Amino acid sequence: MAGSRGAGRTAAPSVRPEKRRSEPELEPEPEPEPPLLCTSPLSHSTGSDSGVSDSEESVFSGLEDSGSDSSEDDDEGDEEGEDGALDDEGHSGIKKTTEEQVQASTPCPRTEMASARIGDEYAEDSSDEEDIRNTVGNVPLEWYDDFPHVGYDLDGRRIYKPLRTRDELDQFLDKMDDPDYWRTVQDPMTGRDLRLTDEQVALVRRLQSGQFGDVGFNPYEPAVDFFSGDVMIHPVTNRPADKRSFIPSLVEKEKMGWIQPRRPRDPTPSFYDLWAQEDPNAVLGRHKMHVPAPKLALPGHAESYNPPPEYLLSEEERLAWEQQEPGERKLSFLPRKFPSLRAVPAYGRFIQERFERCLDLYLCPRQRKMRVNVDPEDLIPKLPRPRDLQPFPTCQALVYRGHSDLVRCLSVSPGGQWLVSGSDDGSLRLWEVATARCVRTVPVGGVVKSVAWNPSPAVCLVAAAVEDSVLLLNPALGDRLVAGSTDQLLSAFVPPEEPPLQPARWLEASEEERQVGLRLRICHGKPVTQVTWHGRGDYLAVVLATQGHTQVLIHQLSRRRSQSPFRRSHGQVQRVAFHPARPFLLVASQRSVRLYHLLRQELTKKLMPNCKWVSSLAVHPAGDNVICGSYDSKLVWFDLDLSTKPYRMLRHHKKALRAVAFHPRYPLFASGSDDGSVIVCHGMVYNDLLQNPLLVPVKVLKGHVLTRDLGVLDVIFHPTQPWVFSSGADGTVRLFT
Repeated sequence: MAGSRGAGRTAAPSVRPEKRRSEPELEPEPEPEPPLLCTSPLSHSTGSDSGVSDSEESVFSGLEDSGSDSSEDDDEGDEEGEDGALDDEGHSGIKKTTEEQVQASTPCPRTEMASARIGDEYAEDSSDEEDIRNTVGNVPLEWYDDFPHVGYDLDGRRIYKPLRTRDELDQFLDKMDDPDYWRTVQDPMTGRDLRLTDEQVALVRRLQSGQFGDVGFNPYEPAVDFFSGDVMIHPVTNRPADKRSFIPSLVEKEKMGWIQPRRPRDPTPSFYDLWAQEDPNAVLGRHKMHVPAPKLALPGHAESYNPPPEYLLSEEERLAWEQQEPGERKLSFLPRKFPSLRAVPAYGRFIQERFERCLDLYLCPRQRKMRVNVDPEDLIPKLPRPRDLQPFPTCQALVYRGHSDLVRCLSVSPGGQWLVSGSDDGSLRLWEVATARCVRTVPVGGVVKSVAWNPSPAVCLVAAAVEDSVLLLNPALGDRLVAGSTDQLLSAFVPPEEPPLQPARWLEASEEERQVGLRLRICHGKPVTQVTWHGRGDYLAVVLATQGHTQVLIHQLSRRRSQSPFRRSHGQVQRVAFHPARPFLLVASQRSVRLYHLLRQELTKKLMPNCKWVSSLAVHPAGDNVICGSYDSKLVWFDLDLSTKPYRMLRHHKKALRAVAFHPRYPLFASGSDDGSVIVCHGMVYNDLLQNPLLVPVKVLKGHVLTRDLGVLDVIFHPTQPWVFSSGADGTVRLFT
């Protein structure tokens, strides 16, 4: 029975299209003689000559069910490879085949009887299954991804997946060669390739375009009214209304609230006073910030057509009134006198004044500003008290007298015991700091523009700028071993056989000059305005009063070499300074300060002081901050890590600044001006980059007498103590402690 049932189901799809076409009686014709071999459907080895397996037949049976009647012809024609016509005698719809295929597929009588029964069953069955051969059921096909089969047939045997060893190139060739490639799809139940018929392709296209699947379906058929249009006596149903029809729906209440009945709208427009219900004194009103428009001033006696005589302008006053600007006039018109009101003409500026009034009403912002009552004292930043910022110099302690002309420059020894000063009287004076005693006077025969003590404690040497030369002197003060080693260092130099071409000449001092302490003379040919040492004591930079790129020269003491570091000039150079920790050279011109990297030989930064003009320059011992003094009485503080613009600009002096200086150890800086004062400020620089420097002026020191409109010419701090030295135009040097 199992075999006959399987055979009946196998033959059923070939019966179903025939039922659709003609619906004949399914009475099996009696065979004249039974076949010699009754083939069981469980053994399909004998039917292998046709080359069609159960899985392939299931493919065609599924398409026969899903498509139209003519799909059988196309599918079996593709499978068999022949184009035969329908048999005239039979109603089976099966194409002519070879004798081997007929013998292989001839069933026994029991099979035909089962086929007739199954045919009756499918005649009444309306199921729309696509494929009933693969009995895997409603199981996801992803479960079979790791197996060689895709399901089981009705006999329990595996339906193997077709071997797909074709790569993309083969698919492309099939696409080019096979004209039916576009209508070939893969059956997910069996894994076989199916060729869609024309009816199936038309069905897919109708569904893709949004049409109905059935061609004969008309969605626009005329509707048949269930009820007639006439009013009948008896109702359709006389069932009493439910209780729920009288209770509001909770679902509708949650969605849209209570349903209100529609009331007819009143077509007449309603006008109302917009601000009738508002309290004019209410603070929370809509116009709480509204300020009423200012009213026009009431006319006075001058506006009268018959003003008193004192309001009438004389001829001089009328000419003066006409020469004034319209905004400067007290009256916008000329008062005139008429005998009666009938004699008053039309006002010429009437339309202009009305227009200006309209502009005032709608352009002027009348809004009440919420002013915050702030004490002006609270706007001043809270600075620490000067008492908390000690130590700093507060009073004058010593006065160094001896120069007969103004003292231009000062310098202190590295140990802080000695002081050197240069004056216009043509002499250098060496002082003992603690006692204000002049230890030695060195005549140099010219105005001393600048002096600088070598910062190295192992070298006792002073550089002085006199006219066009830089004099190197050994003062022989303090430790005699240091003074002797300095002479040995200078005398150990061996000149090269071929002297190099240099912008300056190094000359040894004569015996008479060595008696007063002079050791070397560097001649430049141009007036020298400044000399400054590098922190290690081997290099010194000089500024020449000339034009061109040779304004700044750098000399090396140990090798006695000179060089010009710049190729072109960027303006008149005022001051130069070495960076205390890095290989930088700061060059201050009249309008800017340039920071050069000496090793890379490039410009690193350009600081813009925004003043006229730069007169002095000083670098913080940490190297991240720079101060500049200017002739327009400004002191500018630069934070090199912050910006190239000034961080703070101080205007404490009343006249031009001549000198600025940082203290080497304490957070102090000072400035000297032509007003005769020295202002000491507290300048704390923090290691935290997020915290800005704290600048607080703490003391104004006075003592110098103004001479020739000149005051303080130079200031310098003591290297270890919170003391400051100042030199002035009155010929004195003063110490403030």
